[in-house]
Amino acid sequence: MSKPSNVAPADKQKIFIIHGPNLNLLGTRNPDQYGSLTLDKVNTAIRKKARDLNLETRIIQTNHEGRIIDLLHRRRKWADGFILNPGAFTHYAYAIRDAIEAIGTPVVEVHLSNIYEREAFRKISVTKGVCAAQFYGKKVESYLEALEYFGLSQE
Repeated sequence: MSKPSNVAPADKQKIFIIHGPNLNLLGTRNPDQYGSLTLDKVNTAIRKKARDLNLETRIIQTNHEGRIIDLLHRRRKWADGFILNPGAFTHYAYAIRDAIEAIGTPVVEVHLSNIYEREAFRKISVTKGVCAAQFYGKKVESYLEALEYFGLSQE
């Protein structure tokens, strides 16, 4: 994998992680699909993996589409990459898609569940085509694989 062009060799990559709608309910919302870990435990696993990969992270959760767009816009100058779980916005939020396309910073799309083995409407990702990669279906491990995508690109 090639390293993003805006990262100097000695610098620690900065990855901004955005958890989308309803992820604040992890641990209680449909554990068969999303796993039994709470969002705090998911974030703990993310932080540990990021340390192991020598990545700096910032993590936020929001239930609002406009907030996701604002974060992509505002944090693009800080971040070398984004990890985004757009939740249900995946399937219809063209404004988020356009923001991803516009910022010029790699975005990796993540899903805890396998969106391609769920209801028909969930099989559509309007954001996938403008993302650098997509990881799904492995619960918290999907996030950790996304971190590896960025961490391995430092080598």
